[in-house]
Amino acid sequence: MITSSSNQQIRRIQQLQKTSKTRQRQRVFVVEGPRMVLEAPEEWLEKIYVSESFLLSAREKKHGGGPKEAGQEKDRWQRLWDCGYEEVSDSVFQAISDTRTPQGILAVVRIPRYTLADLLSPRKKCILYTDTGQPGQNTKAAPPLLLVLDTVQDPGNLGTMLRTGEGAGISGILMNRTTADIFSPKVIRSTMGSIFRVPFVITEDLPGDIQKLRQQGIRFYAAHLKGKESYNAVDYSGGCGFLIGNEGNGLSQEIASLADTYVRIPMAGQVESLNAAMAAGLLMYEAALFEP
Repeated sequence: MITSSSNQQIRRIQQLQKTSKTRQRQRVFVVEGPRMVLEAPEEWLEKIYVSESFLLSAREKKHGGGPKEAGQEKDRWQRLWDCGYEEVSDSVFQAISDTRTPQGILAVVRIPRYTLADLLSPRKKCILYTDTGQPGQNTKAAPPLLLVLDTVQDPGNLGTMLRTGEGAGISGILMNRTTADIFSPKVIRSTMGSIFRVPFVITEDLPGDIQKLRQQGIRFYAAHLKGKESYNAVDYSGGCGFLIGNEGNGLSQEIASLADTYVRIPMAGQVESLNAAMAAGLLMYEAALFEP
């Protein structure tokens, strides 16, 4: 058991929690909590760390970090324990956690590598509900649905967009390097596990990659003050992507000029614009549930 915060492994985790450069250089990031560790793909996991109190509780329950897991989830916990873990004292775990109330388990996770081709898979179909209240399925063709981020700065917004995007069934996210670090602890927490399931590409050339996607038949839409059509009056039946800009300044002129269509989100009162994550959510779901 590690009992010193000066331990080399502990110092490494602290640096991974604090700095983007360390995460990028080592190609790993940190996730915290039983749910996030449980949902991480096994091939992404580098190492698991647990506090002594968490481990004691798990042993008393004879399984992993939650009340009475059953079946597949319990088997998953057993596989994680079999892969090995590092036990640390409660005080040391407090020192490596990014939260005020640590849950007692975290993992160092490998950063995945995606390409533009990974963003062009068909959008996932949203589960719909019939008049009888039974779940149905949207059976129409589902071309790619993308989210493109231009210097989105708020970690909470970025994480929420990933989570909402997964719910809407998007194919993936393209973002520039000046967007908030997707591997920061705040973003990771906000994704609620969607970081493991939504493909994303961080690009040095956002305009160039948008052009490449246009060549693959993707039409781009931007919520913009110059938009003349309401966002819910547009044909989203083909492959499409939504351009979302910085919270304070909106889209850069260069990126906005690449949109095929400007749309507007109608607003009442004196509101001039919506929160970036809220606007992205409206657009993604409108396209996901579009009926020609």
